[in-house]
Amino acid sequence: MSRDYAKAKPVSVGDIPVIDFAPLMLQGNVTEVSKPLMSAALNTGFFYIKNHGIDPQVIQQALDASRHFFHLSQEEKALVAVNTNQRGWLGPKMATLEGAKTHDLKEIFFTGPEFWSDEMWAKRTQIPLITHNLWPASLPELKRDLLAYYDATCLLGRQVLKAIAVGLGENSDFFEHRYTSPLGRSQLVYYPRSSQQDEADERFGAAPHTDFGVITLLYQDNNGGLQVLNKQQEWVEATPIENTFVCNIGDLLHRWTNGYLSSNLHRVINRSNNERYSMPIFFDPDADTIVDPRDFKKFVNDVSNYAPIKVADYIHSKNSKAFAQYNQSQDK
Repeated sequence: MSRDYAKAKPVSVGDIPVIDFAPLMLQGNVTEVSKPLMSAALNTGFFYIKNHGIDPQVIQQALDASRHFFHLSQEEKALVAVNTNQRGWLGPKMATLEGAKTHDLKEIFFTGPEFWSDEMWAKRTQIPLITHNLWPASLPELKRDLLAYYDATCLLGRQVLKAIAVGLGENSDFFEHRYTSPLGRSQLVYYPRSSQQDEADERFGAAPHTDFGVITLLYQDNNGGLQVLNKQQEWVEATPIENTFVCNIGDLLHRWTNGYLSSNLHRVINRSNNERYSMPIFFDPDADTIVDPRDFKKFVNDVSNYAPIKVADYIHSKNSKAFAQYNQSQDK
């Protein structure tokens, strides 16, 4: 394999800082967390979270359940094949991210909220992505363990949004009324090891991309492979740090702040000798929320760079370009 293919330098604090959330989680001190968080959000848009308050056992059980799912037979996984509401198992060769030369190596199991508010559920025929989850009958622990992880991570996401709101000069509850029954998309992701042929074909576990939503909270295993593009246009290894989450700013928050916060490119290439697993939660607002830069008047100054857009419409449009099931004639 070429030494220069997908080369990245070691992580540095200047690129991806580690932010201690203990002052916020234990003492309610938003300001102490929001200052370093905003510095990161304006730089690469990435940071690590330590002292996040999530029980390590909850994380480990979800990770174990993820491994068990991806080790099921193709036939068993196909019983919960992905649909155009973005729920279920996305098999090999079905993800091709915008600008990529070829498909990604990854497999994904998609879920979302297990429960919706009555008001949101009533809108399911008008708004995409409001739907039920698909769960494999042969692996009942997957639902139990993933939902425990999902709920805990979404609670962490609410704390991150408090810090972002304060950092943007708003009240800490700025996002709360936009997260009454949030979309909160979840993925379990499996990455096989990259081969010499994959590299020759310029195929990644996940090709360079930005995330579609507001914020992403990611737990990654210890195998490494996540790389982030910094402001100097250098790829940086987002090395796993024990008992931390990686958090990053997505496209919708970049739009919402009129381009103020950074939604940066990142990619995954698994060069370890192991299968790689990660568990991102894309913590997005209520599906019908309108993302409008004019909500943050200090960043608009009478010139809005982005038109208002509904959260679910934007994400659905991105999904339909990236995932193969949208090109199939019939939803499952």
